Amino acid sequence: MVFSMLKTSNFRNFFFSEIIYAFGIGISTVGANWYVIDQTNSTATVGFMLAINVLAGFLISPIIGTLTDKFNRKAIIFGTYLIQAVAVIIIACLLIFDGFRLGYLYLFAIVNGMGWTTYMSTSRSLVQEILPERELIDGNSLIEISLQVGMFTAGGISGVFYQYAGFEFILIANSAAFILSSIFISRVKHNSIIRENKYEPFYASFKNGINYLINKPKTFLLGVAAIVPLVATMMYNVILPEYVSETVHGSSVDFGLADMFYGVGGFLSGLLAAPLAKKISNNGTVTLFFLLSIGILFSLAWNNFTLILFLGSLLFGLCNSSLRILMNTALMENVPKSFMGRAMSVWMAISLMLQAVVSPGLGVLIDSFSPGAGFICLSSVMIIGFVIHRSVVRANLSNIQKRMEI
Repeated sequence: MVFSMLKTSNFRNFFFSEIIYAFGIGISTVGANWYVIDQTNSTATVGFMLAINVLAGFLISPIIGTLTDKFNRKAIIFGTYLIQAVAVIIIACLLIFDGFRLGYLYLFAIVNGMGWTTYMSTSRSLVQEILPERELIDGNSLIEISLQVGMFTAGGISGVFYQYAGFEFILIANSAAFILSSIFISRVKHNSIIRENKYEPFYASFKNGINYLINKPKTFLLGVAAIVPLVATMMYNVILPEYVSETVHGSSVDFGLADMFYGVGGFLSGLLAAPLAKKISNNGTVTLFFLLSIGILFSLAWNNFTLILFLGSLLFGLCNSSLRILMNTALMENVPKSFMGRAMSVWMAISLMLQAVVSPGLGVLIDSFSPGAGFICLSSVMIIGFVIHRSVVRANLSNIQKRMEI
């Protein structure tokens, strides 16, 4: 049972830190999207805000990836949480005393983008350090559970917070969550693994990380396939506000509940993905979840009912999060610990670049046609991920057959 891993105090502290951080990110992301829609009535503006978010993350990713492989990963995470807490409180004060200005929301997007990129590159590398390889799939399942518990709790609460207390209160709660999360991560007793490149110049370290992926094309493509569910989540967040408002004619509470059901699906993935992969196979399970995601998203494009949206959100959350668990585990099993930070930063940079290009266009597409068109676009992205993953699987099988013939 995956929950037996929580008996270890180190992983338990990491687990609770992840839940609380995810809660903070969740309430602020849901709240910010609805706040912008409420104030501007423009999905394109939501898409532009997300583009700023991902551009900020893209610009910082080469620096963070290299630092992650040179310095203590726990210390980087701790510092990131505290910096985000202070920055979010400052933005909350600006909104309280100066009122709504898009510039403040764009500043929030920059802080979120940099913080999220640092978190993704560093925390996954830290997990690879503190867990033995045999526990990686269960560890990734628990991490997904922690993220989704935080996210679906945030999704349900954020709409209520927004309706009765306002976005400024959400930002204050977000800052408090970051501070509490930093306390838990500080309690992880961890001696960072000494790496041979500790004193390597920054540029040389970055270049070696790029060369590693160039020399491992199948690993690189597997990482590209692994970021597709992350891109899909961000696109889903762009589509959802207008879909709730215009297609199913819901409120901010319905919006929060739809986001919460996605999180419930993500929570279930932490319980189901690993056992299913052991029964079928890792690659077979990934194929299954890609195909289910494509069908669910295409179905939502033609839906007009709130209850169907909730069901679709739950199933998409289950499939998308399962894909993240299985493919992140495969990456951790294949990428050496000394390169994981830089490899993750490259994949995050690609993810963010795709989001920066797709998100504004997606917002314009929704404003010009309908939110359903956004879901068709999203299902197409999942098809691309499916094709890339299957090409890597076929290449690996071909190599195995050639070795057997020799």
